[in-house]
Amino acid sequence: MLKASFYSNSFFNINLITRELKRNVLCLFIFRRDLRLDDNTGLIKALEDCEKVIPAFILDPRQVGNENEYKSEFAINFMINSLNELNDELRKRGSRLYVYFGLAEEVIKNLLKDVDAVYLNEDYTPFSKMRDERIRKYCEDTGKIMKSFEDYLLTSKNDFKNYRNFTTFYNVVKNKQIRKPVQNNYTNYYKNSLGDEHELPPRQGERGGRKEGIKLIERARQINYDRKDFVAEDNRTFLSPHLKFGTLSIREVYYSLLDSQAIIRQLYWRDFYTLLAYYNERVFHEPLKREYNCIEWENNERLLQAWVEGKTGYPIIDAGMRQLNRIGDMPNRVRMLTAFFLVKVLLIDWRIGEKYFASKLIDYDPSVNNGNWQWIASVGTDYIFRVFDPWKQQITYDPEAKYVKRWVDELESYDSEIIHNAYKYTLKNYPKPIVDWRIRVNLAKRLYEVCRKSKIK
Repeated sequence: MLKASFYSNSFFNINLITRELKRNVLCLFIFRRDLRLDDNTGLIKALEDCEKVIPAFILDPRQVGNENEYKSEFAINFMINSLNELNDELRKRGSRLYVYFGLAEEVIKNLLKDVDAVYLNEDYTPFSKMRDERIRKYCEDTGKIMKSFEDYLLTSKNDFKNYRNFTTFYNVVKNKQIRKPVQNNYTNYYKNSLGDEHELPPRQGERGGRKEGIKLIERARQINYDRKDFVAEDNRTFLSPHLKFGTLSIREVYYSLLDSQAIIRQLYWRDFYTLLAYYNERVFHEPLKREYNCIEWENNERLLQAWVEGKTGYPIIDAGMRQLNRIGDMPNRVRMLTAFFLVKVLLIDWRIGEKYFASKLIDYDPSVNNGNWQWIASVGTDYIFRVFDPWKQQITYDPEAKYVKRWVDELESYDSEIIHNAYKYTLKNYPKPIVDWRIRVNLAKRLYEVCRKSKIK
């Protein structure tokens, strides 16, 4: 369990809208990226304001359907498991999760005849903003109330001054008061059927749900986060999918891990990228730094396929891609290296890599994923053309090659010295490096420089 001292009994220090509803109304709360009962800002406010609250979730085909090219099965499975656990918790309170399938705004439009108000927590992507604006319009047209609340970030969107540099942003917001988490002791959930509800899909795999998240918080207090980059060790928190889907609130994580400023700083990186994309929607289809729109990427299909399959001849790159393909996850250090390799070694458009990661990551977050790819491609908030020697990175962060051996079966029988010098040998069933990384990085530098100079002229 999370420490009781972390929780407040009420919404202190929150500037919420004055109560406008009577106690005898039926309200609808829509879960999205907040799959929990405790410290759920919009849900608790709905339970406080309304006689009964319908706890609902909408499976939107634009997100969970196969037509979504950015859909990650690993992320969907994590979400489904979390929803099943949320449903179990609601059943303990005599209710259940009301599940609907369809376009979210249309489902809500149909439910407005039965409810007096819609409550939800804000989301920040262009799709979410479009969807929520339609919901708001439907509510206005039918004389119903819609209330939305900031819940997902530590930072209010009103505190973001369109910063382009993380350090500047961080220095401004890091000392702002973060409200304490709030326990949810309400039980006034709706219990009857409204019709047209769906059953949740069954659980898939083991990951997901608030119980796992709470265990990971306890684990995170014990790990040596300073060694998080040593990829064979388990010094990662593994909390990112729980934050993405909101099985834990950002405030619960913040107060639980406040002693680790390195982790807290990562939480603010999440805020930074989310709000940067919120105020600059164009980053989802072009570089933040527009002068790099003209880079002439090679986009070689053969090289791309080798990267996707983890057959580049660079062991740490191949280990990372194979781990991603198998379980939808990999250490942050390896995410950075694989992304660097695709963009600045293989000369493939960062947007192709962004999309591939989106289709695999268990913790896929559109804004964070976009921010990370633009950072490594040096077309976003970072003004340095960063270069990483994949061999030195492998020796430094996987010195015994345990991580590589775990994921690249062909190299399991070789000792670390051979693996760290694989380019010198002919290894059974393992490819030679598909390119000379140094030559390719120099070519990438010239491509960037040519593009930049053409814009100056």
